Amino acid sequence: MKNSQLIEINNLVKDYPIGGDSFRALNNINLIIKTGEFTGFVGPSGSGKTTLLNIIGALDTPTSGSTTVMDKKIEKLTHKEAAILRKEYLGFIFQTYNLLPVYNVFENVEFPLLLQKITSDKRKKAVNDALEWVGLTDKVKSKPSQLSGGESQRVAIARAMVKKPTIVLADEPTANLDAANSHHILQTMEKLNTELNTTFIFATHDDKVIKYLQRKISLEDGTVVKDEEKWV
Repeated sequence: MKNSQLIEINNLVKDYPIGGDSFRALNNINLIIKTGEFTGFVGPSGSGKTTLLNIIGALDTPTSGSTTVMDKKIEKLTHKEAAILRKEYLGFIFQTYNLLPVYNVFENVEFPLLLQKITSDKRKKAVNDALEWVGLTDKVKSKPSQLSGGESQRVAIARAMVKKPTIVLADEPTANLDAANSHHILQTMEKLNTELNTTFIFATHDDKVIKYLQRKISLEDGTVVKDEEKWV
């Protein structure tokens, strides 16, 4: 349902040990994100964007406070429960791609569907649709080592969106894309957001992405300093 509460973050703190001391990456974050939002964490490197994205995605856990995603408290999930949440509901776009080097493009995009035990015919259609979204239908048999950085980024985007997840978490998804490809990808994401009510959460400092956001959450030194919405 549009505008139902999807993610609730209360008094979130994340510390990382450094030698005998610690570094506070997130400091007392309080946020609510609703179903169907197209939002982003914006700020300079080191502001806490990726850390916050990783906690929402159950890839990391808070030091204190709570993060609830789809009624699941991230800090209380077992490794298996976190893996199920990611498998069933989340799509990730990593800045470093995280493609599997021994698999070709088709197989990399197909991988999340194999985990869901979807039939071969449905997998094939979903993968071909996703590769068409990102303009890579001519690269299905290429290995990651044969791709440019921009092509690898587009494969990572297709892999995140192929299962049409409830939430897509995108860490600098346009970092290695030219302007034309960036706009094409962002327009595809907008379409999925509108048609499927997919919630998109970005971590970015790219002006091209920021212009598409319906809500901009600005971070500095691990703290939310501004939370702005626009209506179109």
